Amino acid sequence: MSENNKPSRTSPTDFLNIIIGKRVFVRLNSGIDYKGVLSCLDGYMNIALEMTEEYVDGELRNRYGDAFIRGNNVLYISII
Repeated sequence: MSENNKPSRTSPTDFLNIIIGKRVFVRLNSGIDYKGVLSCLDGYMNIALEMTEEYVDGELRNRYGDAFIRGNNVLYISII
């Protein structure tokens, strides 16, 4: 919190720039989840992940070195 006891606000763009290089959780519209290190992303939310794990129904299904996810498939992204 800031001096005025108001929570600090971060724009979505600022948040995405902060999490580059960090481990993230990505949920797709299909319900499939990916965990990996966010390598880069663009304005369309196209995502590049490194050391990626794919989860289906909460169960680890695959491991990939690099994965590229098209932005229109992304439901949300969060830091873990």
